[in-house]
Amino acid sequence: MEFLYALAAPEGQGGGGFAAFLPFVLIMAVIYFLMIRPQSKRQKEKRQMLENIKKGDRVITIGGIHGSVAGIKNNGKVVVLKVDKNMNITVNKSAIAGLAGNVTEEDTQVEAQA
Repeated sequence: MEFLYALAAPEGQGGGGFAAFLPFVLIMAVIYFLMIRPQSKRQKEKRQMLENIKKGDRVITIGGIHGSVAGIKNNGKVVVLKVDKNMNITVNKSAIAGLAGNVTEEDTQVEAQA
């Protein structure tokens, strides 16, 4: 009988259950609200901006090229930019960092795409 009492956990040291996972849950909540949520919000805004690009908009590419949209080709995947009077360039829509007045230094950095 004493063997069973020896195997039983001593009183006061049993603390388990949800209390053991509480720090992990709090860390994950902080990571979500400080890192994941703002990043997904920026991605959503950029996707919306790219969908709403139209002819005549002044844009800046990720490479830093300034131009105005002269046309859109291939079902909206390719954009023709007018850089100068007689110079047009063709870029992928994903290479556009943003509209000319709204681009920051962070926007012109190349993002890794999976």
